[in-house]
Amino acid sequence: MSITRKGESSLADRPIAHHAGPSHHGNPLRSPHPGYRPRHARATDAHRWWALVVIALAQLMVVLDATIVNIALPSAQHALNMSDANRQWVITAYTLAFGGLLLLGGRIADLVGRKRTFVIGLIGFAGASALGGAATSSGMLFGARALQGAFAAVLAPSALSLLTTTFTDPRERGKAFGIYGALAGSGSAIGFIVGGLLTEYLNWRWCLYVNVPIAVIAVLGAFVLLHDRPGHTGARLDVPGVVLGCGGLVAVVYGFSEAQPRGWTDPLVLSLFAVGAALLVAFVWWQRRAPMPLLPLHIVRERNRAGCFLTMLLAIIGMFGLFLFMTYYLQEILAYSPLRTGLAFLPLTVAIVVGATQISARLLQRVAPRVLMVPGMVLAAGGLLLLTRLTVESEYTSEVLPALVLMGLGMGLTFMPVFATATAGVAPQDSGVTSATVNTSQQVGGSIGTALLNTIATTSSAAYITAHVHGPADRARVVPEGVVHGYTVAIWVAAAVMLLAALVAGLMVTARAPGRGAPVQREAVPEPVA
Repeated sequence: MSITRKGESSLADRPIAHHAGPSHHGNPLRSPHPGYRPRHARATDAHRWWALVVIALAQLMVVLDATIVNIALPSAQHALNMSDANRQWVITAYTLAFGGLLLLGGRIADLVGRKRTFVIGLIGFAGASALGGAATSSGMLFGARALQGAFAAVLAPSALSLLTTTFTDPRERGKAFGIYGALAGSGSAIGFIVGGLLTEYLNWRWCLYVNVPIAVIAVLGAFVLLHDRPGHTGARLDVPGVVLGCGGLVAVVYGFSEAQPRGWTDPLVLSLFAVGAALLVAFVWWQRRAPMPLLPLHIVRERNRAGCFLTMLLAIIGMFGLFLFMTYYLQEILAYSPLRTGLAFLPLTVAIVVGATQISARLLQRVAPRVLMVPGMVLAAGGLLLLTRLTVESEYTSEVLPALVLMGLGMGLTFMPVFATATAGVAPQDSGVTSATVNTSQQVGGSIGTALLNTIATTSSAAYITAHVHGPADRARVVPEGVVHGYTVAIWVAAAVMLLAALVAGLMVTARAPGRGAPVQREAVPEPVA
């Protein structure tokens, strides 16, 4: 006898468990022929794919908002009279709140219910976006961006865990995670394109207003299409874990964001790192003793999952370095307009989508995840190595475009198996916090990549200019060369980080192909049957 809870797929939704019509050879779990699927099962499939559209819209909105304002930032700075020292908070306020509060958002999703927190996150994100678009001062914009990040921390893990619980069939799961991985990888690049279009043809405020109609569509779709188990009403939130874990993450992310303008040896930066490390050590100690931990340690102790988290962190470090330097290179060295700069990233976006949906999603059922992840990281490193040859006179078509295509294919090959493997085999009550941990890897990686690589680039540029400027006449020629030299030095480091990600994936992610066995050890805790 099968008991179907609300939000679970029925027996008919599973490929080996069709119970419409008479059994075949007396076996009630065997279908009349291999390709047979009952009509109501096919309708349920269509329902799930429309649900994926809703989840994908929310994920795209969250990811592209990390970069959509980058190209609009000069216009916003001028309109609101921001200082050069404070303008970084338009970006940092978002990533700081997002990365620091993700674990809390994931656990809230598990306790309250993923659909409910998904809708709350969408509404809050839309409201914060409207507030930011209407900002009349820099402080108002910074606050709105922080609110966006806080609601994104609720929305992102809810979206990924809804995807995990909606698509349980291995074949459907591969396709769904291929689309999700493509959005996660290309969303930042899409943000540059959309930001360029809106800034050039409307104004910078529309880079925030654009989230409102997207959120409205997603909320309506969520009420109609998404289903979920109710939250675990008897459970309690781990308040000490929230304070220690979220406080530690906020301190670390804040430290990396301040390292960019202040330098790595600044007392504030060192203090933030020390406080963050101490809080995170205390967090781990507490999670081993807490009766209802914020982050159950078995989630990160599992080898494949830990390998996926670390691979994602390293990959994002390298990718954010590419976005940062190519944006400045195209606008400041090659004198591209904001729109042209955004469109220059389009091949990268297309390559990520192709790599995730047409290669990874098709192969993951037949090959082990690391067979995709390792070549993906090597391809991405190869793309970065091509960019180390940049000069002030490089051509986009011959020297930048091939690198973007290689980078995109590599990231597309990697992201899809990372998401699918990291979230596979997780107990339903832990799916939200597991999804939050994947997203935390992304946000922390982005913060580290931006601060680390930008510091390397500026230091290398300054040293080059000092060594080569011998008089006023040299500056016009040497300064652009020094800037590009700094970019290439930092890109060398980013390529090394990508190769380290390939090594981590090869050594730690030992899961088999989903079609040949469970990708990771099942961490389920049986749920009570009502």
